[in-house]
Amino acid sequence: MVEDYRLLAHDLARARRLMPNSRAREFLEAAYAQAHTTLHKPVAHIGYALWSLFRDQIPEAIRWLRPHLLWVSLLFIVSIFVGGWMVHTYPELIRLFASPDLIATVERGELWTDGLLNIVPSSVLSVQILTNNIVVSLFAYCAGFLFGLGTFYIVGLNGMMLGAIFMFCRQHGMDDELLQFIVAHGCVELSVMVLSGAAGAAVGEALIRPTTMRRAQSFQVAAIRSSKVLGACVLLLIGCGFIEGYVSPDPYFPFCGRVVVGVSYWFFMIALLRGYTLGRSRSEKPIEA
Repeated sequence: MVEDYRLLAHDLARARRLMPNSRAREFLEAAYAQAHTTLHKPVAHIGYALWSLFRDQIPEAIRWLRPHLLWVSLLFIVSIFVGGWMVHTYPELIRLFASPDLIATVERGELWTDGLLNIVPSSVLSVQILTNNIVVSLFAYCAGFLFGLGTFYIVGLNGMMLGAIFMFCRQHGMDDELLQFIVAHGCVELSVMVLSGAAGAAVGEALIRPTTMRRAQSFQVAAIRSSKVLGACVLLLIGCGFIEGYVSPDPYFPFCGRVVVGVSYWFFMIALLRGYTLGRSRSEKPIEA
């Protein structure tokens, strides 16, 4: 290849001198450019690419998403209080957020998660939960492409559902049991849903207010940047599926241990998104004295 590259350069130089306006010169220039690209293409290092992704690219994308994360998080928190207020004021509205079987189970003084491991093994349950969580996150991300309206719907609906079910369980004296079930995995799982919605909303905003001259190009740039965050979300959901399959439904796992698992995993998520797990991001400027 190197020998042909040298001969090609020699032939191209002769063609430019003797036949500057010929099709042979155009063909030799195209062949020379292709050979040059092939020879000087950098070697792909998968390990270094992943290391750079989690240390530099994902933290940079998170900083880009900060405004969207702020308003999506605020929307989710407000939706939780709205859903709880609705069921507290009008208890019959729980039928809008929960299935008849769930309502009947709670009214009997039982939690729908009781005895879950007696029905499905932890390994199978973990895979099912992981698949469902990834589908929900992808749906929240893609729904944001609708100019952010999909994010508003998905995040708002899930927040109202969470608040309504918590208030319904509280009315039947079972809010402690529900908190004990979700505290280990819920911190990261709910954060990932908000993060996916914010990433989708950023792409939707790129369609409304393009940052470049062409709307399609603005959409492409925003989609590439946000997809890196979505990769981190999938990785975090794998851990959530493991916790929700082995820790959350285990009645013998103490509450303090669940809190430690949930909070520790949430701090790990923050460190991962900030790039601290692989050293400080190169794009992060050091603090000057």
